[in-house]
Amino acid sequence: MGTWLIAEIEGLGLPVVMPRWTLVILAVLSSIAIVDRIVRPLAGWFVRRRAEHAFERLNAELRLKLQSFKMTRRRVLIERLLHDPEVVFAVETYAREQNIPLKAANRKAMAYAREIVPAFSTYAYFRIGTRLARWISRSLYRVRLGVIDPGAMDGVPPNASVIFVINHRSNIDYILVTFVAATASALSYAVGEWAQVFGLRELIRTMGAYFIRRNSNDQLYRKVLARYVDMATKAGVVQAVFPEGGLSRDGLLKPAKLGLITYMISDFDPHGPRDIVFIPVGLNYDRVLEDRILLAAAATPAGTAPRFTFSTATFLRYQLRTLWLRLTGRWHRYGYACVSFGRPLSLKDFLNSRNHDLRSLPPPERRAEIDALGEYLMREVGRVVPALPVPLAARALLAEGGKPLTAFELKGRIQRLIEDLEARGHYVHIPRGDRDYAVETGLRALRERHLVTLADGSYAPNPAETHVLQYYANSLAHLFPAAAPVQAVA
Repeated sequence: MGTWLIAEIEGLGLPVVMPRWTLVILAVLSSIAIVDRIVRPLAGWFVRRRAEHAFERLNAELRLKLQSFKMTRRRVLIERLLHDPEVVFAVETYAREQNIPLKAANRKAMAYAREIVPAFSTYAYFRIGTRLARWISRSLYRVRLGVIDPGAMDGVPPNASVIFVINHRSNIDYILVTFVAATASALSYAVGEWAQVFGLRELIRTMGAYFIRRNSNDQLYRKVLARYVDMATKAGVVQAVFPEGGLSRDGLLKPAKLGLITYMISDFDPHGPRDIVFIPVGLNYDRVLEDRILLAAAATPAGTAPRFTFSTATFLRYQLRTLWLRLTGRWHRYGYACVSFGRPLSLKDFLNSRNHDLRSLPPPERRAEIDALGEYLMREVGRVVPALPVPLAARALLAEGGKPLTAFELKGRIQRLIEDLEARGHYVHIPRGDRDYAVETGLRALRERHLVTLADGSYAPNPAETHVLQYYANSLAHLFPAAAPVQAVA
């Protein structure tokens, strides 16, 4: 029959005639129905079961347990966020103020929610993210764990919302803390717009991070962000924040900017069942990869946005030089990177000791209490920032106005700095437990970068690079509050 198909209805002997293309369409539709009604639900069930089993195995091993909020489907979280009464009211206010239809305001809120809410995957975080973080960290640095307060994690109540408060030295901070804390829990970070790149954005979202627009004045956006952060905190999600708000451009520890922390604690009930526990984390590096970029930004005139351009030639030259050093056996990692964990702070204890409930305070007093909390947290973070060989050597070199020092004099000054810090309870990383080796390690790193000169057996800051030495010395400035500030040589 050519393109026609003749079939006989069984038992009746009646022929059914149809074109072949009709049969093809019916077969395709049947296949789609089978996939939609049978295959996809079975595959979804199988994937969810695997995820639940992985979730249970991880929670048996982690010190800070993953909360069920992490496993909630992203679209459910988005719907829950959009139906939050405060978000609904903010949408109505926005529509009225902007004189736009309510549907348009809802679409905008939906776009914000989709941008903010992560899509956590245990596989992406623990099988890809933490392994990648370990490889990158160890490839670049000799990673060391500094001081850990005995109660830093073990003493945290099981149902508490834990927030790691970290000083911000480098974009490697995210990677380093993820690696070091991998046995404790999965951390949820607030990530800036720099990560809104196709491919990277999806990976970061599956690792539980949420994106923020740091300088947005859009009240609707800020409300959606605030309600998500509050929702995650109340659900017990372990979070990590960098209260300085950005990378330190001069190496100094900066005062806290408390936007995210305010979102986390403003609706906190000091008599409720769930506490919020802050864990201070101090980071330091012998070399910050972005040091010169940050110093260039610090030198930009006020009111002028710093401009950074990517140079392909510079990048390739750096990669080729690194490859050559590796092949010739002269490659050295960028010194030490060290992480320390401080004494946990219970928000319940903090507020009860001051007889305050933030929810009942008028705005000025509430702001004062949050500022007091921020100052305390930054002091605790500063207290556990590790002292490493390069920052110690940089401070010793600049202490006398940059005059040349013999190796004996320089070692003596560094030894006195170490003794002073240790006497006051601060952590100093001494490689191999040998102070002489620590001094040699710091000086070698500075010589390799041409930050110091060696002439007639005496070391002196390179006049063209004293601002870089100052940057590293500044990382310890808060540990010497009574000392005169170290000044770079002009």
